[in-house]
Amino acid sequence: MAIKSIQYNQHTLDVSYEILNPDAPVDLIILHGWGSNKSLMKKSFATYMDAFRHIYIDLPGFGGSTCNVALETKDYARIVELLMIHINASKDIILGHSFGGKVAVLLEPKVLVLVASAGIYIPKSIKVKAKIAIYKAFKIFGLARLRSMFVAEDAKYLSEPMYQTFKNVVDEDFSSEFAAYNGKALLCWGREDTATPISSAGAIDDLIKDSTLKIYDGDHYFFMTHAQEVSREIESIFLKTLEHP
Repeated sequence: MAIKSIQYNQHTLDVSYEILNPDAPVDLIILHGWGSNKSLMKKSFATYMDAFRHIYIDLPGFGGSTCNVALETKDYARIVELLMIHINASKDIILGHSFGGKVAVLLEPKVLVLVASAGIYIPKSIKVKAKIAIYKAFKIFGLARLRSMFVAEDAKYLSEPMYQTFKNVVDEDFSSEFAAYNGKALLCWGREDTATPISSAGAIDDLIKDSTLKIYDGDHYFFMTHAQEVSREIESIFLKTLEHP
């Protein structure tokens, strides 16, 4: 594991990363989802795809990476790019899980692997809308300290910069970003995913011009038990880019 201090918009962020198979000729950058870290992704994929140089990154605010400023998804993409310059990494293949999928598409790799990606807006339920309205009313009366009773599980116990970041990114609609992507895309989804439902997979598949959709048994973290199958699909789609560059 290594840490690189990145200067970004007059702030210093320490970004933790790890490289496996350092002499491999093809770069595979792996980005985790919101609330996760590189260790989870490494646990899933480290034993596969040994022809690729694996680059596991803790996104700012997660794992071993720091974040002292509110960010947007485009900021995360730029910070990853700055790290890539430091480690001389290429955009051969970028895999993003959930929130990491939105970061990945902004990086415009040759092969984009979206694993249960976020980015398709899903309207809030009446229950969630009611909780938001109640919390806003509490804030008026100076009871904002009760925030943890009302916010989503993904936002509880976050620092103030990360809570602002969560609000910035949680409801983004990336339909235009998916539609603008021009490389090859592999979409892998869990059939029982409730965080980014299968309908999101279909929407993204329709938006990206050259995409392949694979469905697996499991939920939002299906890849932890299907990493070998997902890895084979990644190798296969990368070989196709070599045949038809």
